[in-house]
Amino acid sequence: MNENYRHQQLLELVNQQKRISTADIIRALAVSPATARRDINKLDEMGLLKKVRNGAEALDANSLLNSKKLEKKQVLQRQINNLDEKSRIAEAAAKLCEDDSSIILTCGSTMLLLSNFLCGRNLQVITNYLPLANNLIEQDHQNVVIMGGQYNKNQAIMLSINSEKTEYAANIMFTSGKGLTAEGLYKNDILIANSEQHMIEKVDKLVVLLDSTKLGKRVGMLFSELAKIDVLITGKEADPEIVQQLRDKGLKVILA
Repeated sequence: MNENYRHQQLLELVNQQKRISTADIIRALAVSPATARRDINKLDEMGLLKKVRNGAEALDANSLLNSKKLEKKQVLQRQINNLDEKSRIAEAAAKLCEDDSSIILTCGSTMLLLSNFLCGRNLQVITNYLPLANNLIEQDHQNVVIMGGQYNKNQAIMLSINSEKTEYAANIMFTSGKGLTAEGLYKNDILIANSEQHMIEKVDKLVVLLDSTKLGKRVGMLFSELAKIDVLITGKEADPEIVQQLRDKGLKVILA
């Protein structure tokens, strides 16, 4: 019996009986005491059951739901490049958001991480990025606005053909891109860039979140001139010369 199948059988036993002893697991699955204890420990660490003295207990509905949410979040985070740097950038970005304010989050992995730092705070999050919206909704954030339009499966966002007539306004707009130079921020998806450009007109402050590997690169189209960007948040790994060039141009740069 391989491990995955054994774990499935063990979880079925626990969920049926609600509580099961290690001795019963040994008999039911025909495994050694060491294997039974190892399986209980592993499933407990995964948040799929609760380890108790001499056995295991099934999780209640809320605990099981929370464990599934945690597992989903962990899977998403494992898929993010430069996770540590992007997490620092997201945490620094969250400090710019004041309670009782409204913010726009565009698409991208750093925005998804930022949503975790903002969740539960007294602020409105406006987004067209469905994974981000779902993340906030699943964590019971109280004020989420999903911008409408046609669903773009490849980018997991909503794009509206009437984006120039957007009615959404916010205190801060956070966005990212594929590169940033002294000329400005670059994006490589024209449709997304066009949609987001109309949002800029309705916000008080534009903040760019970009990991250090993208500084100094020109990729795709110029999305926003540097003068229209209020703040850049990047990692402390950023090239000091590039950072200084941007600051000399008047851009506020925060190193996370």
